[in-house]
Amino acid sequence: MGLDQHRAQITAEWLDTATGELSRARVAPADRDGVRQFAERFGGEKLEVALEATTGWRFVFEELHAIGAQVHLAEPAETAARRGTKKRAKSDRADARHLRELVMVGRLPESWIPPEHLLDLRARVRLRHALVDQRREWQQRMQAVLYHHGVPPRSGLMSAASRAWLADLTLPAAAREQITVALAMIDAHDTQLVPLDQELRDYARRQPGCRALMRHYKIGPLTSITILAELGDTRRFSSSREAVRYAGMDITVHQSDARRAPGRLSRQGPPALRWALFEAAQCAATSASPPSTSRASTTPRSSTPSTPARPRRSRSTHCCAPDSPTRGPADRRSSREAIVRRRQLGLSRSGGGDSGLSAPGGGGAATVIRSRSGRRVETQARSKAWLAPEVPRHRRRGSK
Repeated sequence: MGLDQHRAQITAEWLDTATGELSRARVAPADRDGVRQFAERFGGEKLEVALEATTGWRFVFEELHAIGAQVHLAEPAETAARRGTKKRAKSDRADARHLRELVMVGRLPESWIPPEHLLDLRARVRLRHALVDQRREWQQRMQAVLYHHGVPPRSGLMSAASRAWLADLTLPAAAREQITVALAMIDAHDTQLVPLDQELRDYARRQPGCRALMRHYKIGPLTSITILAELGDTRRFSSSREAVRYAGMDITVHQSDARRAPGRLSRQGPPALRWALFEAAQCAATSASPPSTSRASTTPRSSTPSTPARPRRSRSTHCCAPDSPTRGPADRRSSREAIVRRRQLGLSRSGGGDSGLSAPGGGGAATVIRSRSGRRVETQARSKAWLAPEVPRHRRRGSK
């Protein structure tokens, strides 16, 4: 079956593989009760359904999953790309047929369906991200109003001293009204943000995956819970490059996106995930950060022993000279063997940008080895405990 979902109606097309009968139907209104009544006719049958990952897919998935159907969630952009060049007008019936044909031949580009507790956590994280963005927008509006009336710029408008300074300013009535409304809206956002932030921080300190992420330098509770909620189960990525592309932090080229100039971030992933990764990288890039995030110590850069600079080879030096610092064939062969060995063992890189994107090992034992270069490498944990919801304290002991 293929489902093309809209707010007003859902178009369905299904094929009975036993009799070869092709049927179509339209579900209206497209709400939970309508989908439930439509799904009752397939109770007890082996049903395989494909629908796109658009707004509203969750309740459709829950109702179809309740009758025992196997639901596939299709990625909208890749599904449309596999249609090919559009030669005629597209209809809802054609979309439903396209999804049914893709799932029949096994070419449906599927999206990962998170568990229910992770969907709820992702909704709360995105709610906080939306509140923070709106609060910042109101602050920018205040700065624009003040600059429009020739007031010198001032940072920290939400502090007590700045509020007193705003109250003493001589502004027109319209500008004073704008400032008053902006302050009231910011206070309303703070009223909702303070308890939400506290609950998310408490959850992150108890959750195994968030605790594993917080072992990295400058990843706090809010950043770790955002990364966990948006990335989910990282074992669905075959490499860190796929995780970077999912976050929308990959660099576009002239073939990747025809609507954006090359050499820029694609920004095609969750905005909250990009914010969390960018904040963690910015905080870890300060002068007081340790030399490597994979080290447990937080020694400042100034106290670490300086390594001698590597001599640079001039243009006139021959590549085979004895004093040349270039790597020979044996060194390159040993490095390639180390990379192949690491891939055969299924190891994940530690440190750098890949450490925040690999699956944390909070729920299982990790194997630790050292590569040829002496760098500490840890394998990914093979347990899903880092992704599971929090466990009450009285049930942790004695559990297998």
